[in-house]
Amino acid sequence: MTGRVAIVGVGATPCRTITPDVSYKEMMFEAAQRAYSDCGLDPRKDVDSFVTCAEDFWEGTSIFDEYVPDQLGAVLKPTCTIASDGIYGVATAYMQIAAGAFEVVAVEAHSKASEVLDKAQIQAFALDPIYNRPIVPHPYLLAGLEMRAFLKATKNTAEQCSAVVEKNRGNALHNPWAARGSHVTRESVDSSEPLFEPLRQLDVAQHADSSVVLVLASGDRARRISDRPIWIRGVGWYTDDGSLETRDWRKATYAAMAAERAFEMAGINDPAASLDFAEIDDAFSYKELQHMEAAGLCAQGESGRLAEEGATTLGGELPVNPSGGSIGMGNLLEANGLMRIAQSAIQLRGEAGANQITSAQRCFALSWRGLPTTSGAAVVLERVE
Repeated sequence: MTGRVAIVGVGATPCRTITPDVSYKEMMFEAAQRAYSDCGLDPRKDVDSFVTCAEDFWEGTSIFDEYVPDQLGAVLKPTCTIASDGIYGVATAYMQIAAGAFEVVAVEAHSKASEVLDKAQIQAFALDPIYNRPIVPHPYLLAGLEMRAFLKATKNTAEQCSAVVEKNRGNALHNPWAARGSHVTRESVDSSEPLFEPLRQLDVAQHADSSVVLVLASGDRARRISDRPIWIRGVGWYTDDGSLETRDWRKATYAAMAAERAFEMAGINDPAASLDFAEIDDAFSYKELQHMEAAGLCAQGESGRLAEEGATTLGGELPVNPSGGSIGMGNLLEANGLMRIAQSAIQLRGEAGANQITSAQRCFALSWRGLPTTSGAAVVLERVE
């Protein structure tokens, strides 16, 4: 594969805790219209291919491709659905463009989590039906077990995880796209309702509804479309052992492998020194720390100290989740990764408002598909003057 690929259009609906006034199709339409307006394209004439990221279990329907074309402007155009997180959709679009199959591709992912009656039952379908599913009372039990194993192995602490919640909820207060922003202190996280020890209520990213659409274009086309393209320098993805009995509970191998591939493609040898900020999965507070260490943003056992001392805040040495992450914006199911990229692109374009990082030029985004999977994807983005 040759050539360069850039993000030229970004659109999303604001994250909301509940959206009874619109259907998921109306949300997708609004996000798509914003993305197409952002890059000045007509999808019926200018977009060659459409990728959506959706899981039939979350949607309540099968063959989701059939429910995509109308609201995205994709009627009679090539469409495909990736049953995974949004960054996998970006990787698919990247390959379609880099391989020369298409010049412009739109990628969509969304969450209508407020209409899923029993999210735990949906997650339980991914467990082994004979040995695991019958004995797990709630998927968050797995998060509690992993949090305990990670903290024990790295010497990070639950109190340092509280600093992640304080930071991300606080960042989201100034993000108009966010649904879960609030002033939360570390002490209030420490004293919040225990779930599966050491996991507490405020350690968990609460769900929200939103739709995100990105428009990607090939190098030459991107320059003609936009005067502020955000270049995709590297992309990687990986799925680790899915078995509860044999996976390594202490670390996120999937994140390490996905990041390694993305950094190798981008020519980055020292991530911490090469990046201006990172948007990484924080579906649970400890996951931000675990993913920082897995991606090589810091040494093992160092992430908690960095969070505690403020190194990952907006004014710190390496800001992490300046948007507020999933803890501050809301857990968007399969759209989490695409939202991390959308927020990264806004930062790199200098449009993040009160959350803007001065002179940000290169960043890293990392996704995790969520419990009980060991699947993740990563991307390196860059703005060129």
